[in-house]
Amino acid sequence: MTVAATAAGAELPQPAAAGSGVFKSVCRSCHGGCGALLEVAEGKLIKVRGDPDSPLNKGRLCPIGTVTVDLVNHPDRLKYPLRRSGPRGKGSWERISWDAALEEISERVLAIREKFGAESIALGTGTGRHHIRWVSRFAHALGSPNWTEPGFAQCFHPRVNTCIQTFGDFPVSDFTSGVAPECMLFWGHNPVDSGPDGETRFNARDALEHNPRIIVVDPRQTELARRAEVWLQLRPGTDDALALAMINVIIGEQLYDADFVHRCTHGFEALAAHVQKHTPEWAEAITWVPADKIRAAARLFAKAKPAMLDWGCAIEHTPNCIQTIRAVSMLPVITGNIDVPGGWVFGMKGIGRFPSLIENLSPEMNAKRLGADRFKMLCGEGADLPAAHIPTLLEAMRTGKPYPVKAFLVFGNNTLSTYANSSQVLESLLKLDFMVCADLFMTPTAELADIVLPAASWPELDQIVGLPTVAANVVMAQQKVVQIGECRSDEEMFVALARRMKLPLCTEPVEDVLNQQLAAGGLGLTFAQLKQQGFAMPAMKYRKYEAGGFKTPTGRIELYSTRLEKMGYAPLPYYAEPPESPISAPQVFRDYPLVLTTGGRIPYFFNSEHRQLPNLRKAHRDPQADIHPDTAARLGIAKGDWMWIETRRGRMRQKARLTTGIDPRVINVEFGWWFPEEPAPEYGIWKSNANLLTDNQPPYDPAMGTYQLRALLCRVAKVEPEPAGASPR
Repeated sequence: MTVAATAAGAELPQPAAAGSGVFKSVCRSCHGGCGALLEVAEGKLIKVRGDPDSPLNKGRLCPIGTVTVDLVNHPDRLKYPLRRSGPRGKGSWERISWDAALEEISERVLAIREKFGAESIALGTGTGRHHIRWVSRFAHALGSPNWTEPGFAQCFHPRVNTCIQTFGDFPVSDFTSGVAPECMLFWGHNPVDSGPDGETRFNARDALEHNPRIIVVDPRQTELARRAEVWLQLRPGTDDALALAMINVIIGEQLYDADFVHRCTHGFEALAAHVQKHTPEWAEAITWVPADKIRAAARLFAKAKPAMLDWGCAIEHTPNCIQTIRAVSMLPVITGNIDVPGGWVFGMKGIGRFPSLIENLSPEMNAKRLGADRFKMLCGEGADLPAAHIPTLLEAMRTGKPYPVKAFLVFGNNTLSTYANSSQVLESLLKLDFMVCADLFMTPTAELADIVLPAASWPELDQIVGLPTVAANVVMAQQKVVQIGECRSDEEMFVALARRMKLPLCTEPVEDVLNQQLAAGGLGLTFAQLKQQGFAMPAMKYRKYEAGGFKTPTGRIELYSTRLEKMGYAPLPYYAEPPESPISAPQVFRDYPLVLTTGGRIPYFFNSEHRQLPNLRKAHRDPQADIHPDTAARLGIAKGDWMWIETRRGRMRQKARLTTGIDPRVINVEFGWWFPEEPAPEYGIWKSNANLLTDNQPPYDPAMGTYQLRALLCRVAKVEPEPAGASPR
């Protein structure tokens, strides 16, 4: 990256840093939410440690949190606004003032809105942290229905939207009651390596200290799988079949909680008849899991009280994700582990609903949301907060159909590494008339922008977070304690842009919005007061449904979903083979004979973040792919060899990690890789990026628009030395 320096003003106010002292906050280097103490000396962050008072981490921090000082003070941080000074993607930039940046963004975005309509302006983000709701808020204030975040179709929000339709609320694991679960079922989640959404890795480890009986559903033999009483090593993408078979056992052997089912569920008889054919023997042929193990897991989970389901995004990466979630979620229901200590609980909602300003959109504009004509659980009435469908958005960028998308404003997302089918993503972004990117560091995606804005890291901004996400059983305050360069929080950027554009909404100070949410949560605290005490916890109540039932049309948990049926979707969960698999695509399987799974978490990084930090990179220098020793030997691959992993979309390379903890027919690759130390503007994005392999083409989940990120077909070969001068791409 080359930068021509110019004078830069300070048109946005320069908030005073906290000075010196120790300040309570919450670590947001991932989605976790560990309480943190920030030590500041003369306006500089010098130490970060865990807050021993926090109920979520009790004084501990993960490796990512421990290097926060390195993150904040990193010499490669973006510290002032930049304007592209040459051809797009060529790495040539000039420094500009905030005033110039805001003016140019305002003028160009408003001109595009005037000519093509507000729907031609899209906003994107990629992380569910402090600013995610502000991205949608600004889009709605601008009048556009098109904002996106990959997780809304592929991670977490399919579970949120599905559970709201099924339960009327989103249940979370009860890690803070002091009641230890007797059984923990970990499904598509490895919380000892990650701690999303306020259910931190420390909560899970603390629960494990009580020696619960453990069931793990995972294609890989993780640390948890090694500890498990029952490890269900399923074929990637067949979670729906496994869940249906477990339901079959629990109902068929009358292990369900008859009293709870009778009082609190709708459609049990229909479900029982529906799963009668889904025997463990039926599932064994599909999932590769022996029938006796399926029975053992179902019996164990049904008989233990309380039992907790801890699930992750692995179940949201195939085009049958809504029905997969529905099937898996029924296991705690039919065993009576709902809203009880140590089971699944509904939140106390310690903060009010975020004011997304979606009411600013007319019905006609809501109908223009890309994907709204097809995916009601993502883009319409079935969504807690509707978002645009990313493949449809990318198509609109490339082709102008169904209408042109001319501008893309990206906040906290390295789109080239985190959207599926990266080559097509690049083609789409290059078609834009105008692109803005706000980030902590220059990334391959930021290199494609017209304007780059320097974003604040979490110790540089004020915000509140209710954890676990949606439940808000613990309400925590982030607070600004330092100022780095001219960096600004995304929230401040939105307010400044709304004022510059003279929008009627989204112009009030950030703290006003935070106080509004706190007032609605009923804690009796202002943001200033919450900062002083760090966190607050509403008194937990259990079996809340006994007072008012469930917020569904029937007032019960809907095993048979009347809401899905009304929207035109299947009311009972069903199995669907992934569209690219040995069974559904035998012709592809002949050339790509291995099943690919992606997305396993690395404890030293969060998605595509933190690879600039030496102390983390030292612990995990290179991308690694899991391969069985027998498969590796057959292909002439030794431990530590670079190997090509290839699908029909493209190929990339990662180092071979030989393990008997993966099926010989399966390959696992790591997600989020790029190489900040390599030359701009590409930073090695085309070398080891798993999304060069993934698929964002149809078929999609009929309700959610989800595409296939795992259970794909691939082939593997050893990387041979390349001729001198050859391109790595």
